Amino acid sequence: MRHAHEQRIVADASDRVAWLRARSRGVTATDAAKLSSRSAVRSAAWEKLHGSGGRFGGSRFTDHGREREPVIAEWVRSTHGIEPSSLLFHAASDRRHLATPDGLRVTADGTPELCEIKTTSRPWRGVPRGYLRQVWWQQYVLGAERTLVVWEQHDDFIPVADEPRCCWVDRDDDQIAILVHLAEELLLALRPDDPARSVYRPGALA
Repeated sequence: MRHAHEQRIVADASDRVAWLRARSRGVTATDAAKLSSRSAVRSAAWEKLHGSGGRFGGSRFTDHGREREPVIAEWVRSTHGIEPSSLLFHAASDRRHLATPDGLRVTADGTPELCEIKTTSRPWRGVPRGYLRQVWWQQYVLGAERTLVVWEQHDDFIPVADEPRCCWVDRDDDQIAILVHLAEELLLALRPDDPARSVYRPGALA
């Protein structure tokens, strides 16, 4: 029997063209990470409309992250039993609400548990707020109750420890409700008839 989230698969990142096209049509976890306020909505809309549109070639930092992610994902699999995932899902309540978690497993009662992998050049005292928004959005889309956030610190792109660090982040429905509201504002700002599309520039709102 298929689990509920498995019926909401939109695309697979292994087909990058289809994955990017599907992501461009909705609000992803990457978008949600930027939704810190109503002002941030307009900035996110501008970036989504006039930015790279998925064509960003990356930097040394993003290249390092891509190189290390499969290695870290294998560590997650061996230590926590969470399988790597490249699938894009939509939320049960709105097909425009999208997320691609780095890892996914299903508990005995059918509840998804997720994994999010990061690399960083700076030590973390806790999970940065933007990444928490990303995690909460993924939990909302998948119907998950918790996420294992895994991060590997590096010094000049060399890992500083033998193993990455990790912690569980629980679902926060209050924060999810805020994100869903801001995501709706973002989708409205992306509509062709929104006058703000033609007049907004980053930094225009306080």
